[in-house]
Amino acid sequence: MEDATQRLGYRVKRAAAALRGALDRALREHDLTVPQYACLELLDQRPGLSNAELARGTFVTRQSMNTVLRGLQDSGLITRPAAADHGRALPAHLTEQGRRRLDAARSAVYAVDQRMTDAVPPERLADLLADLDRMAAAFER
Repeated sequence: MEDATQRLGYRVKRAAAALRGALDRALREHDLTVPQYACLELLDQRPGLSNAELARGTFVTRQSMNTVLRGLQDSGLITRPAAADHGRALPAHLTEQGRRRLDAARSAVYAVDQRMTDAVPPERLADLLADLDRMAAAFER
C-alpha cells in the first residue's frame, strides 16, 4: 500500500493547515478569525459586497458568512442596512473602526505570508504559483 503522506493532495493540505494555524495565531492578537480578516480585506477592496459574494471570496458557506458578518457588525467593524433596498442582499461596508482593525492585522498576516514565501527558493516561486493556479483550475472545469 502506498504512503498517503507522499501524495500531492496530502502535502497541499499539510501546507494549508500550517498556514491556517499561523494565521490563527497572528490574528488572535487582533481579536479576529481568518474568515473575519478575509471578509474585512474583501470589503476594503470592494465595498458593498453581499453575503453570498463574501462567502465565495472567503471560501466559507453562506451560513458561516452570516455568522461572520453578525460578529463583525456586533463588534462595530462593519455596517449593513437593516433591510435590503431590492432583493435580499444586504451590502456590507467597513466602519472606521473596521478599517483600523484591518490595517493593524494586515501587517501580521503579511508577515505570515512572507515567511511562507521565504521558504521557496526565489527562482522557483513563479513556477510554484503557476502550478498552484493550474491545480485549482483542474477542479473548476
